[in-house]
Amino acid sequence: MQDTLRSLGVVPVVAIEDAKDALPLADALIAGNLPVAEITFRTAAGAEVIRILSQSRPDMLVGAGTVLTPDQAREAKACGAAFAVAPGFNPRVVQAAQEAGLPFFPGVMTPSDVEAALELGCRQMKFFPAGPAGGVKMLQALTAPYAHMGVRFMPTGGVTPANLSEYLAVSSVTAVGGTWIATTASIREGDWDGIRQRAAEAAAVVAANR
Repeated sequence: MQDTLRSLGVVPVVAIEDAKDALPLADALIAGNLPVAEITFRTAAGAEVIRILSQSRPDMLVGAGTVLTPDQAREAKACGAAFAVAPGFNPRVVQAAQEAGLPFFPGVMTPSDVEAALELGCRQMKFFPAGPAGGVKMLQALTAPYAHMGVRFMPTGGVTPANLSEYLAVSSVTAVGGTWIATTASIREGDWDGIRQRAAEAAAVVAANR
């Protein structure tokens, strides 16, 4: 799965309010050559959207985001999520995901966070919030002492089309989390063409940099 994430390069981070929008969203992303999404648990529809996409769009890589509790980790797995992501590091959530057989990317921001995650066997981590935490320079600094341990990052929060190439150039970056591709407002408005276009633009940047 990490090879797939690296080839895709960008993971749209999506807070979707109504499950009826799940398939139009998926089709817009697929048409934009970006068949992947992190569906967050920030809305009541999140779990159902993951279930719909995992069942109806099997060629799409679907993850769960904002997974904050052990129960949410188990629910994400039951809904068919291929991976799960959290904004922070909670050992209980990591362990629940591991017990469920769900690849889990805890959020980290400091060397101490990274080492705590390593202690539980995590190698793929979410660098969050990437921009406020120091952006590319901080990510490069975090990479240096841990790259030989196989640590890889998914920077999210402050990644934009303007700095996407810079993040992709960091050797430890598997993919970035992109909130600009499919915003809640654009989904609510049914702007599927806009989502497709932003996905295609992001995919083109990845292709030019990898």
